[in-house]
Amino acid sequence: MVVMVPSLIKQQVLKNVRIDPSSLSFDMWKQIPVPFYLSVYFFHVLNPNEVLQGGKPQVQERGPYVYREFRHKSNITFNDNDTVSFLEYRSFQFQPHKSRGLESDYIVIPNILVMSAAMMMEDRPMSLKLMMTLAFTTLGERAFMNRTVGEIMWGYEDPLMNLINKYFPNMFPFKGKFGLFAELNNSNSGLFTVFTGVKDFSRIHLVDKWNGLSKVSFWHSDQCNMINGTAGQMWAPFMSPESSLEFYSPEACRSMKLVYKEAALFEGIPTYRFVAPSTLFANGSVYPPNEGFCPCRESGIQNVSTCRFSAPLFLSHPHFYNADPVLAEAVAGLHPNPEEHALFLDIHPVTGIPMNCSVKLQLSLYMKAVRGIGQTGSIQPVVLPLLWFGESGAMEGKTLQSFYSQLVLLPKVLHYAQYVLLALGCVLLLVPIVYQIRSQEKCYLFWSGSKKGSKDKEATQAYSETLMTSAPKGTVLHEARL
Repeated sequence: MVVMVPSLIKQQVLKNVRIDPSSLSFDMWKQIPVPFYLSVYFFHVLNPNEVLQGGKPQVQERGPYVYREFRHKSNITFNDNDTVSFLEYRSFQFQPHKSRGLESDYIVIPNILVMSAAMMMEDRPMSLKLMMTLAFTTLGERAFMNRTVGEIMWGYEDPLMNLINKYFPNMFPFKGKFGLFAELNNSNSGLFTVFTGVKDFSRIHLVDKWNGLSKVSFWHSDQCNMINGTAGQMWAPFMSPESSLEFYSPEACRSMKLVYKEAALFEGIPTYRFVAPSTLFANGSVYPPNEGFCPCRESGIQNVSTCRFSAPLFLSHPHFYNADPVLAEAVAGLHPNPEEHALFLDIHPVTGIPMNCSVKLQLSLYMKAVRGIGQTGSIQPVVLPLLWFGESGAMEGKTLQSFYSQLVLLPKVLHYAQYVLLALGCVLLLVPIVYQIRSQEKCYLFWSGSKKGSKDKEATQAYSETLMTSAPKGTVLHEARL
């Protein structure tokens, strides 16, 4: 068992984490049993009129507004090249008892459509800008809007949106309503093709293609356009502290890499915690490999306009955590700290299955006054946070108990059993050895006693014979008579 048990455990893990209908983890991969929650925090602008006049924005964090996230895979197709293709659908349900507020709450945030259109027109002729100003005025559009949480999340009717869809039908992915999460609800994140690990285990869970592409074309370097890592749900087993977590995120339009931080325990299960490095959203001057994501602004925010219909949107950690301090200082009401705003994933290193995770990201809008478009007023250039969200999930209930029993408790029992059996074997070996030694001792004593008795008998007989042969005739008779 000392020789074979580690090998047997490894074989069982390899067999049961691959993407195959016969593996124990297949149902977990197909429909994640872990309850996921999306928590959204909005940055309510307290002084929109002052911002239009060139003042410093002041925001108030509102939320969380919590949604239960349901995920399931469909159109699962196993291919001949050791890959499987699938679509993963997501849907969200509001959870009032977990939220601090209702979807009917009103939030004042920048009008993304107006500010994006204004930025796109910045270098266009003045006549076009004046026409846009007139169109905005006619449609009642302003730089800031007061909308409900539900409208901002899942969409609202907007006359500007209808106008754009009428004359520029392919400009936005939205048809009808415009909402920041409208394209995520009851939809999929694209066609993923990943390696199953059945034939070649070294590539298990790695993404082969996304929407038929081996690399994307959003960025300005081959390295930044690469689709690396997994689909973000499971990783290769048998990790070490030197391992990293790499995955492709369709929402961020890029691959991301997390690094090892520390070993820990989750509900008695050993885990490795992986976190975002400080270079994740660093600009090209701070971290040259990120140069392909530019044009860049301050370090710590990533320009995602190339994959978000050219809107000046930026991705970062919440409250500009791990970013250039000047970003948080430009907006009153931001308080970055690692406890609340850092992301992490806790992975079981033997299987590569996530136990506990919390991914937190912030979406911000770059806005400024555009000469010729009256709705932008005198807004000073600023990267203004719109919202930040956290996707979190932790294994629990029967799934956790089953995982602990099969992948933690059983290997532990086998691990200690081999030493118990080894000790028992040593005891059983000692029993015949002790018995043999004691048997030999008895034989020796018996043999020694027998030999001594025989010698005494022989000595007596010899003495008697000596007496008989050495005495004169008649002596013995005479003595006997006497």
